[in-house]
Amino acid sequence: MFEVLVFVYENYWRGDACPELAHLERKLNAVGFDAEEIQDALTWLDDLNLAARGLQRPALGADENSSAPLSDINPWTPSPHSMRVYSMAEQDHLGAPCLGFISFLETSGVLPAHMREIVIDRAMAAPGYPVPLDDLKIIVLMVFWSLGEEPDALVLDELCDDSANRLAH
Repeated sequence: MFEVLVFVYENYWRGDACPELAHLERKLNAVGFDAEEIQDALTWLDDLNLAARGLQRPALGADENSSAPLSDINPWTPSPHSMRVYSMAEQDHLGAPCLGFISFLETSGVLPAHMREIVIDRAMAAPGYPVPLDDLKIIVLMVFWSLGEEPDALVLDELCDDSANRLAH
């Protein structure tokens, strides 16, 4: 599935440039990806799009003077001052390296709370137990991609870095 996601990321620089899922499925089949991998990736991408669209609603308390109806306010958007406590299932599925990397991105100011929640949601939907760190990096890239945001160059370098080929000095 992650090979398909990398292909989509590399060929469609922004989430809004990506074709409809049916057209994308035909393209991926033509490239030669396995049908099961394509279906897994398309389901994952569809859920990512739903999560990204959910962020377009105003956050609770974002604008206290807003006249938006209460039904348009998303009560699940985390406050930037809240502390995230991971459930046992999340700890088990993500593992220490992934949790540490998410914490690193958060404390660096790169991954705001609303994006962190999408990363965690999509990582929990990913195969693997625990999720490999390289797969989590792809998930983080895809979350930025789906929101039409580009991480700064240093973060992008960290996300695309192959630590297995890194030489110690």
